[in-house]
Parts: sequence; structure tokens; C-alpha cells
Amino acid sequence: MARTRRTTSARQSTLRTANLALVARRVLSSPEPVSRAGVAAVTGMTRSTASRLADDLVTAGILAELDPAPSTGPGRPAVPLAPPRGTFMALGLEVNVAHMAVRAIDLSGQVLAEHVVVDDFADSDPATVLARLAGLAADVLAADDVARARAVGAALALPGLVSGDRLLRAPNLGWRHVRPADHLDAVLAPAGLELHLGNEANYGAITVGRTRPAAPHSWPSFIYLSGENGIGAGIVREGRIVVGANGFAGEIGHIQVDPDGPPCSCGNRGCVERYAGRRLILAASGLPDDARPETLVDAWRAGDERARDAVSRAARALGAGLGAAINLLDIPVVVLGGHLAPLAPALRPELESELTRRVLASAWSAPRIMTAAGDQMSGVTGAAWSLLEDVVADPSAWM
Repeated sequence: MARTRRTTSARQSTLRTANLALVARRVLSSPEPVSRAGVAAVTGMTRSTASRLADDLVTAGILAELDPAPSTGPGRPAVPLAPPRGTFMALGLEVNVAHMAVRAIDLSGQVLAEHVVVDDFADSDPATVLARLAGLAADVLAADDVARARAVGAALALPGLVSGDRLLRAPNLGWRHVRPADHLDAVLAPAGLELHLGNEANYGAITVGRTRPAAPHSWPSFIYLSGENGIGAGIVREGRIVVGANGFAGEIGHIQVDPDGPPCSCGNRGCVERYAGRRLILAASGLPDDARPETLVDAWRAGDERARDAVSRAARALGAGLGAAINLLDIPVVVLGGHLAPLAPALRPELESELTRRVLASAWSAPRIMTAAGDQMSGVTGAAWSLLEDVVADPSAWM
């Protein structure tokens, strides 16, 4: 009898855990506020069950109640549910070749505080750089809105191969075998933040076509190109990041497109990023390292010969790398991010032509070139979102 009671209790607990996640996901993925009755209708729960679970999630700060909607009939007006502001917070961190950033973000996607530093971190000393990042993190954690929120965790986006708590290699940073927690825990641990690591492009892909954590992507499957001095890729299939057997998938920037091409920091020659990386495409066009991508587009439109040649070389290299990826993965939607997004008007004509020629199935499934909106430092945002989505996936662990 005791065993039966324990089994029944365990099953009820498991069902409640699953239903809490279902209600949280329904509300936080909705583009508009949704009522308790709306949650019940979509999930198949009874109204009383949906209402009770929603009440618990509101009490925990995982959902928020808005002002009641105007009444259109008898009965009490519906109280809309929406993502809460400032209740939970995740800390995103990023080190890339040309910048470092720290952002504290809540479940609504609002940035509570941030620090961004633009600098040259190529071939840098990891201890020095991570000490500087720790200082930025300390400043962000001290912000009033951040201090008031419940801390979920911290995640660091890096442009290289990550395994567990270690960066194995980041060619463009010149880093090998680094354990960032050794340099950041003095700041993060007192705030109760456990550090997670991930590839910058994979974290960036989490944000593509979305306005906040847990919202649906605009495209269910796509290849996201993260453009910086290097070129990384986040591969998304049916809404999930594809990381491969060891978490190393997506290194499109290191696909060789010319065996006799220029040496790459990875040790190979003629890699995609040697033609389409930010600094290299600017240098090939005769522009300084700190020139904005839009300046290159203006020169290309004006018919500048060097700009046209640089863009053409980049588009052909990207076409070769992406063509191979699309043929292999059968994912024809490509989203350009980082410095590649503002370069899209110049890159698109020749890149589309290259992909049409190179992709075997292009006549039936034409490759599409899209651009990521706005944020050219999506890695730091996606790092924070990845942790906030853990709250949505298992809200009972936070109640």
C-alpha cells in the first residue's frame, strides 16, 4: 500500500511538472498575451487546472499578469498572462576578436544592464582578457535591476571549439586549452552563478528570428552565419541547435575553398573566412579595419573596383562553403549575421547565383538568403537566453 501511494504521488508530481512547463511555454511563446482560458483551450487542460498552474507560475515570477482586458460580455474580464519583467535574470558574456560584452537579460528579453567594449583581442592573453571581462561582469551584477532579479546562471560565448568547461581552441583569439571559470568564478560564484560555455555562433543562432527567450523562430530550420573576423555557423533543424557528436558542428568558416589560397589561423589554407572575414574583406577593398560594413556597401554601389572585387571574392567563397553545407544538410535557408548582415545587399546577387549553381536541389528547393535583424553581438544575448529557456523548460525547479 505504501509503495502504491508513493508511486501515485510520484506520477502526480511528474504530471504537475510537465503541465507547469506546458503552461509556461504556451504563454512565453505566444506573440500576444494569453488568458488562462486561452491556455486551457490550447493545452486541453480544464480551466481550473490551467488557472491553478498559472497562479503558481505568477507567484513564482515565471509569468506576469497584465491589467484585465475590457469586458465584452457577462462575467469577470480575462486577465492576460505575459512574460515577466525583472523577476529572473541570466548573465550572458562574450569574448570575440573585436569586442567583449556582458548582458543581464530577463524572461521578457529585456536587457537589464550591459557593458560592451570594442577592442582588438586577436592573439591575446586569455588571463588578461578574462580578468577584464570579470570586471565588466561585476559592474553589470551591481546594477539595481540585476541585483533585484533572481539569478539563473551565466553563459560565456566564445568563437571556437568548446567542450564542457573548457575552450579547446579559438584560432582567431589565439587561445588554446583555457578554463574560463578559473578567471571568472571570483565574480560569478558570490552571486550564485554557475558558468556555462558555448560556441558563439550556436548561441547567436538561438536569437535568430525571435524577440525573446522561448519564442518560436521565424524559420524552423536554417544555417546561421555569424560574421566577425572569423566565420562561424549555428545549424538549426526544427527549432533545435545541431551541435554534432562532440559539440563542434558548424565550422563553415574553415571549409577549404582554395587549396592554394592564403594561410588560415586554423593551419589550413584557403578557408572561407580568409575571403569573407570582416577585416580581410575590408582590407581587400582598401578600407581600414574600423570601417563600417555599410561603407563597403556604399563603395560597391558606387562601382569602386576594389570594393567590387572584394565582395565578389567573399560571395564566391561563401557560396562554395554554404553550397557544400546545404547539399549535406538539406537546409536551404541561410541567415547572415554579424558583419555579413549589413553586407547582404552587396553579397546577395552573386551569393544567390553561386548557391543556385552549386546546390543540387536548387531547382526544387531554392536557397534563400535572409539577414539577422539588428544585434551584431547576438552571441552574448543567446548565451543568456539559453539559460532562461531552461527555466521555461522546467519551471518547477525554480518554484
